[in-house]
Amino acid sequence: PGEPGGEAAFARRIDPAREPGLSPQQRQLMAQVERAQHYRALQRRLRGRNTLLALGIGAVVCGIYGYTFYSVSQERFLDELEQEAEAARARA
Repeated sequence: PGEPGGEAAFARRIDPAREPGLSPQQRQLMAQVERAQHYRALQRRLRGRNTLLALGIGAVVCGIYGYTFYSVSQERFLDELEQEAEAARARA
């Protein structure tokens, strides 16, 4: 609030290359920390996408599995074959 331009000190973005008083080691450390934060954010975003993808694939697999059981339970050809076999045995 007391700074010119209305920005607070904690919200001001600095450029390490132009900031006076920083040693090369400090600049290198700041760049390394920024890369690590970017990597963590990327991992978090990918983890969410991977979770959604896994749920989608799991839903498709469960759907196919359920449909297979449903369609097999609808088939009556084995019952018909068994009835024919019993009729043939009865005739013989």
